[in-house]
Amino acid sequence: MSNEKYTYTDAFNELQTIVAEIERGEITIDELSEKVKRATLLISVCKAKLTATEEEVNTILASLATDVDSSPPTEEE
Repeated sequence: MSNEKYTYTDAFNELQTIVAEIERGEITIDELSEKVKRATLLISVCKAKLTATEEEVNTILASLATDVDSSPPTEEE
């Protein structure tokens, strides 16, 4: 499965569900390995989305800073 199929919110919510199931002891030892593998995938999805969002925001902020620095001074009345 591609990481692009998940939204951050969906991945995070599923991860919370897995953690809650483990904490409540609702999964068997046989299921634990699969749940940990799934949680690892979901953590990767969240991390990738956060990194991509951070890069996008930094690009936008850099662009805004460049626009502000290069705009001509305005006359104050």
